[in-house]
Amino acid sequence: MKGHIRERSPGTWAIVLDVPDPETGKRRRKWHTFKGTKRQAETECARLITELDGGHYVEPAKTTVREYFVRWLAHEKANVSPKTHQRYEELLLKNVAPVLGSITLNKLSAAKIDAAWGQLLESGRRNGKGGLSPRTVHHCRRVMLTAMDQAVKWDLLKKNPVALTRPPKVERSKMDAYNATQTAILLDELRNSRIYMAALLAALCGLRRGEILALRWRDVDLSNGVLSVRQSAEQVGTEVRYKETKSGKARTVALSSTVLDDLKRHRLAQAEEQLKLGVRPNDDSFIIAQIDGKPLKPVSLTHEWTRLLAKTSLPPIRFHDLRHSHATQLLAAGVHPKIASERLGHSTIGITLDLYSHVMPGMQANAAEQVDAAIKAAKQSTRE
Repeated sequence: MKGHIRERSPGTWAIVLDVPDPETGKRRRKWHTFKGTKRQAETECARLITELDGGHYVEPAKTTVREYFVRWLAHEKANVSPKTHQRYEELLLKNVAPVLGSITLNKLSAAKIDAAWGQLLESGRRNGKGGLSPRTVHHCRRVMLTAMDQAVKWDLLKKNPVALTRPPKVERSKMDAYNATQTAILLDELRNSRIYMAALLAALCGLRRGEILALRWRDVDLSNGVLSVRQSAEQVGTEVRYKETKSGKARTVALSSTVLDDLKRHRLAQAEEQLKLGVRPNDDSFIIAQIDGKPLKPVSLTHEWTRLLAKTSLPPIRFHDLRHSHATQLLAAGVHPKIASERLGHSTIGITLDLYSHVMPGMQANAAEQVDAAIKAAKQSTRE
């Protein structure tokens, strides 16, 4: 028998498991305390035996926080994208584990976790130069909260101590964006570069970096002036994978005459360039590509963007901020937030309103003046 139960007192049971020692092979007894009915104790005993047979049994009294993180990350790998999983590893193993990793899982408390948040804010950088940002610590707490919820479901913890902690206050970061004049200057400066088309699609269509690099010529309808955003490029290490868009659904983006004309010129120039190398482009070819037609990697685009932008007189912003620039200019021009939301690929209009609320005061003032003017005009016509 690998396990059995013993009644210690009314409603309290000892679950006794025979666990083989990995080094000697001899059997050791592990005791678990369980409160409930006899049937519930038998069910719990059977569950633990199943874990033991499957090699998933973990001794709660000896498992450290870091060991649990490793186990949870292995479990979570099939549930999230590689990029997300890589981020989880960074937050838990590189940021949290150095502070809390040696603590036994069942000794973890809200007080110790709150102290860890304070330590990470003060001196959490791995290079020893200061603390992590409140936003990064907030992300650490969010992922650890999810991990420890699973520990409760696995009966490794009775309750989630992370839920009792207070997340650090995160100030809304200032959103950088170019105005229409700066955007025009930027496009003139980049016109002869290999990333011009990528910058144009970000600044005048609001596409994300990954969406731009996943675009193929089959996604563009030059006759009707629209493009379809179906995939996004995601880079983990040196590998690039193509996945569904961030919102989980495809969208259609109308093209302005400027973008349409430049796309036509770009396709012709790209075809001539590739044919010289013996590459025959087709509808599956990437719109943003290297000279030989191979797709450009996200990190490579970012590096080239940073290098070329430094040569201009414009203030430095991220490539992603070109998307913010487009959104800000749309809303400032009076485009309805619902239309802007659809164009940007936000899953709800609420995301658009929340992200770009700084544009709203001007829009509200303009709307108020328009209503006021309409009422005055109506009064005037009534008098006449």
